[in-house]
Amino acid sequence: MEPGTLVILALAVFVFIVLTQTSRIVPQKTVYIVERLGKYHATLDAGFHILIPFMDRIAYRHSMKEMVIDVPPQSCITKDNIAVEVDGILYLQITDPVKASYGVSEYRFASTQLAQTTMRSEIGRIELDKTFEERDKINQEIVMAVDKASLPWGLKVTRHEIKNILPPASIKDAMEKQMRAEREKRALIAESEGDKQAKINRAEGDKAEAIAKSEGEKMKRINEAEGKGQEIERVAMATAKGIREIANAINEKGGSDAVNLRIAEQYLGEFGKLAQKNNAMIIPSNLSDVAGVVASVSKIFTNMNRPVEPEPLKK
Repeated sequence: MEPGTLVILALAVFVFIVLTQTSRIVPQKTVYIVERLGKYHATLDAGFHILIPFMDRIAYRHSMKEMVIDVPPQSCITKDNIAVEVDGILYLQITDPVKASYGVSEYRFASTQLAQTTMRSEIGRIELDKTFEERDKINQEIVMAVDKASLPWGLKVTRHEIKNILPPASIKDAMEKQMRAEREKRALIAESEGDKQAKINRAEGDKAEAIAKSEGEKMKRINEAEGKGQEIERVAMATAKGIREIANAINEKGGSDAVNLRIAEQYLGEFGKLAQKNNAMIIPSNLSDVAGVVASVSKIFTNMNRPVEPEPLKK
């Protein structure tokens, strides 16, 4: 191979290497910071870019996605002097790549340290029993503090979440006993309330049952009284009807003779019963005068059937 050809080939390889090193393809949601001769020159967004060889270089590469940073566990002292171990997760996003490159050396480490110091400060303001209840408030305070401090760094803190709050073993056992006692207390209260309500329900049931029984007894007596009244009324009506029929029969032809005969039969029958039931007999003085007795009774019927004449008016 001739020397001129070797030179051309070497020159081509050199140009290819230079172009390969100076051309850059920036991925989506990624930003490159370019320095020219050691000084900030440009911010390269997603796409294809050509750099000047030996003058431009990629100094920083930043992802514009939301980042999740694990905050290591640390020991914090509560307001009531109890040491607890707390860790969390910090969510942040780069808003200004230039400030993130030149505003702070390590923005991840700086944000984590600031979150830890703010967490210690917030935990020290509340008691142990309230640390579990005040998680949201603690998270908001950490977000506000870190976001305000990281503004010159080109960062935006979106949220912070506390993962674990671990008290010492002795305090944990005491808390479990307290929780167990509270649960037992609530169970006893619930049981007593249930027993109380059951007694009230039974009393109301007995009351309703007694009222229903009295109402039933009342209706029963009313119905019986009405039935007896109707019975008496019907018996009276039947008796009155029978008497009217007897009176009508007496007024008919031969009715008086039939009445006399009936009276004589009943007189003799009742006298015979008297003789059968008693050893000592009482014999009336006018035993043979049956006709006189019958005549007396017949006279009574005759007087009852005789119309009553009105009395003359007194002058």
